[in-house]
Amino acid sequence: MSSPLSLSWSRPAWLASPKVFRTEVLAGLVVALALIPEAISFSIIADVDPSVGLFASFTMAVVMSFVGGRAAMITAATGAMALVVAPLSREHGLGYLIAAVILGGLIQVILGALGVAKLMRFVPRSVMVGFVNALAILIFMAQVPEMYDVPWAVYPLIVGGLALMVFFPKITKAVPAPLVSIVILTVITVAAGIAVPTVGDKGELPSSLPVPGLPDVPFTMDTLTLIAPYAFAFALVGLMESLMTAKLVDDITDTHSGKTRESIGQGIANIVTGFFGGMGGCAMIGQTMINVKTAGARTRLSTFLAGTLLIVMVVAFGPVVSDIPMAALVAVMILVAVGTFDWHSIQPKTLKRMPLGELIVMAVTVICVVATHNLAIGVVVGCITAMVIFAKRVAHLANVSGVVDPDGKQVVYAVTGELFFASSNDLVYQFDYKDDPDDVVVDLSDAHIWDASSVAALDAIETKYAERGKKVTIIGLNKPSADIHEKLAGQLTGSH
Repeated sequence: MSSPLSLSWSRPAWLASPKVFRTEVLAGLVVALALIPEAISFSIIADVDPSVGLFASFTMAVVMSFVGGRAAMITAATGAMALVVAPLSREHGLGYLIAAVILGGLIQVILGALGVAKLMRFVPRSVMVGFVNALAILIFMAQVPEMYDVPWAVYPLIVGGLALMVFFPKITKAVPAPLVSIVILTVITVAAGIAVPTVGDKGELPSSLPVPGLPDVPFTMDTLTLIAPYAFAFALVGLMESLMTAKLVDDITDTHSGKTRESIGQGIANIVTGFFGGMGGCAMIGQTMINVKTAGARTRLSTFLAGTLLIVMVVAFGPVVSDIPMAALVAVMILVAVGTFDWHSIQPKTLKRMPLGELIVMAVTVICVVATHNLAIGVVVGCITAMVIFAKRVAHLANVSGVVDPDGKQVVYAVTGELFFASSNDLVYQFDYKDDPDDVVVDLSDAHIWDASSVAALDAIETKYAERGKKVTIIGLNKPSADIHEKLAGQLTGSH
């Protein structure tokens, strides 16, 4: 059996197998084609030149293929990140946007090093399902403008593209169906001279490679205080989207990824992108789904090639790429939206079995994401809703039962369950202070103290008995409960 060290030095899968290599190359090509119009669209959202979004997609994908924690995940310019920094570029100019991207990357590196990725374990499954379904809806909604107020020829092209992608894999899976669809629809529209919106209509493609440089801003405290709030929001949204997408890819591929490495990698990629004049970015769910689910990519090569082929196609083959009909890319994204949505989660059979609380959390997440177009807000609100529902459910699990000795000199109260702020509030009212004998024993063998609220409740019980000249003995505390009780008992209220 080989040692872990020899495993780490083994050749990449794409180098060992021609089949894997071909899959990765073709996947990278499809993703690069899909990235071009999206990057241009996000540049328009951020109110900057198309080259800013395209350069960002190139540098983010290439850098993340080396430093990222999740193989085959696509990182590029995204709509969510564009929305965060859009007000900055609109009101103050591109220089401030670039400065915010670099600072945001720095914050991501710090948060990653501090272990913020570990917080992912607190995201419940119902929030994850809501996140995925909301993403599918957003991906579809982003295509709607491309189908509104357009020449009639767009509709048969979209239907034809969808039909090609559904039926072509039944013939062969050697070439990704989306690539076949894009090539065939482009040839048809160019050869027949059909006038439909094309990639070129989205904006002028750059004709040269990006060059590194510093953002054109004064390096003062005023600049820092202006960009800091945007940079912090940028860092949080980017990390949350990237970690959620990485978790999704983990589930699809049945593999584990380094979330801390991913967090730090996102930061490094954004810093590099900022110095190359890009608008920054994060993991892209739509393109990741094309890469992993549709094209079957599994290695870092596809991520690297997506970025490299994007810049090659834009700079070297600009006129050809400009002729790709938007209908071809809309068809790809509609199929991605349908494939991303968790249809099982809304089947009547599933809805009947799921607890009401889980359904509420899922619905809240979806509604928040779709309403705000911000995945981070939806996830945070979904997690808070889940915590409130959980606390409410657990609050009812603390029970008190009292047994008086046959001789009537002592009463033993057995407390069972989890004692924390939500459950301990009712604890005080479950004792008979007036009629109990002078010796009261509270047995916590089957309970656990979690917070100061529970200690305060036990203090209140002791005080109420003491006022009536009765003595309380607390027994059965486990070690963590005993530690917190010993530290806080009698310390939580001021002396009277």
